[in-house]
Amino acid sequence: MASIRRQIIYTPKAPVRQGIYSQAVIVDRTMYISGQLGMDVASGKLVDGGVQAQATQALVNIGAILKAAGCDYSNVVKTTVLLADINDFNNVNEVYKTFFSSKFPARAAYQVAALPRGGLVEIEAIAVLGPLSDS
Repeated sequence: MASIRRQIIYTPKAPVRQGIYSQAVIVDRTMYISGQLGMDVASGKLVDGGVQAQATQALVNIGAILKAAGCDYSNVVKTTVLLADINDFNNVNEVYKTFFSSKFPARAAYQVAALPRGGLVEIEAIAVLGPLSDS
């Protein structure tokens, strides 16, 4: 059986990992992006401004990881949004739709008991490398 390519993606333009995980892993043509908090790369701290500011920064961080792999938001096929408070769902949606405006990825959203560093939102994504065509 032929081996399948696995590649670790890292960019200094997204927060440096704080644990035993990678920013993203590519297996064959699928990229799995680890959950991103609304952390500022320069300070290493959560951005101020509430859930919308943190959602914006989390998606900017995802964009930096996508770019490091030669992709952009149009390559994203699935996201998972973790919320400290499900009542923030609509506020996060307002930000989300500025990054994904058509051909929306599949998505799940959950309220969780707590997020690392006291974050209000964490977003993970799955993307497919290369050009995608619609059927």
